[in-house]
Amino acid sequence: MLKIAVIGAGPAGLTAAYELARRGHEVEVFEASPQVGGMARSFELWETRVDLGPHRFFSGDARVNALWHDLVGKDFKMVDRMTRIFHGGEFFDYPLRPMNALARLGLLESARCMISYAGQTVANRLHSGKKESFEDWVVAAFGRRLFEMFFKDYSEKLWGIPCDELDVDFAAQRIQRFSLGRAVLSALGLEKAIHKTLVHRFPHPLEGAGIVYERMAARIREHGGVIHLNRPISGLGKDGRSLQQTDGSCSSYDHIVSTMPLTALCRTLPDLPDGLLGTLDRLDYRNTILVYLKVDHPDLFPDQWLYIQSPEVRLGRVTNFRNWPNGQTTPGGHSILALEYWDNADGDLWNSPDEALVRLAGEEIRRIGLLRGAEIKDTAVVRVPKCYPVYRKGYRVWLDEIVSHLRAHHPHLSLIGRYGAFKYNNQDHSILMGILAAENISGEANHDLWDVNTDYQSYQEGGVRKPS
Repeated sequence: MLKIAVIGAGPAGLTAAYELARRGHEVEVFEASPQVGGMARSFELWETRVDLGPHRFFSGDARVNALWHDLVGKDFKMVDRMTRIFHGGEFFDYPLRPMNALARLGLLESARCMISYAGQTVANRLHSGKKESFEDWVVAAFGRRLFEMFFKDYSEKLWGIPCDELDVDFAAQRIQRFSLGRAVLSALGLEKAIHKTLVHRFPHPLEGAGIVYERMAARIREHGGVIHLNRPISGLGKDGRSLQQTDGSCSSYDHIVSTMPLTALCRTLPDLPDGLLGTLDRLDYRNTILVYLKVDHPDLFPDQWLYIQSPEVRLGRVTNFRNWPNGQTTPGGHSILALEYWDNADGDLWNSPDEALVRLAGEEIRRIGLLRGAEIKDTAVVRVPKCYPVYRKGYRVWLDEIVSHLRAHHPHLSLIGRYGAFKYNNQDHSILMGILAAENISGEANHDLWDVNTDYQSYQEGGVRKPS
């Protein structure tokens, strides 16, 4: 039996802890916040369970699906996905559907988009070199005009850098080999394979995404594991196998699984070369601010969430919990919206008081017309630090330097999850990382955890398969 510490009680950390605890290992989980679930947690707000923005679950991996359905049981509903882009006062289907987009753009603008796409198709054939940036990739797939209309503004809000400085990996993960041409074939019924970007149904727990991890935590405790809440970790001890807690205490373990931000953990490594400190400084995380609005209207719009592709506002995405299973019972005919903003740690939004953020959110959502004249009855603000690893162009080279050091000098340390592995994971990727880490630690396998959500063909968004 091994003694194992897990830093962080999000999807990756809890999955690893659960898989290890049920194998009989001694497991301790250290979570800095008062609640399990990480970015996928749910909480009570105005008599409704809400999530931190939209969290849909889907996976093509049988192990991930089996675990999720084992925990959720029958307490879920299938959701017919409806998500759109809000641009220029119009709603456009997302993923983009050419017939819908062209109808709303009008004949002149549609012609410009098609000419742009046709010209780009010719350019692609003449210059088939490797695409280095997100901008290069999307322009090659859709043409420059559609890129500027439907991708540029939202992506730059999210990442805080120009699209030509954003690595191509973001497009490869989220869009894959999807193009306007394939979208046209799909719309006409001539594309037989359903592209993974076009998955339209997914299961969602009746009590919100966080119930998965609340139940997982309960099972960890049933197997003898210990979960410490409000217990942040300051870093590793000098031997690399012990944890330093913020209260000054230190405990040793046979193995440590970390889901805390990779940069923060690696700065505490006892043998980190000076040159790698500069490398860590190049790896950034982006923060999220969620402004929740209780709106006196039961039917504002039918989408689960909207992408706000409008440069005149800083608002990036809006979730409407009225259209999710956990929000359909919101009392009093109200709708709960979550308005998302992104910023750096030193940014003006991140450092604004809650009152200013609420004022900005109310002004912007009224300006773009989504409230339909309804009154805002109540507000709340939630801040989520370091939740998006920034795929700045060249980040892979810097990350590989860190990974090489960890492989060579810290075999008893596993870094997993969105924060820990510096990967833009969905829930399914993080759950898979937790499963694979537990198999490695138990001596059952020798998975390369750094490859999860790198082989995009294997780990990208896929359809949901229920266990047989």
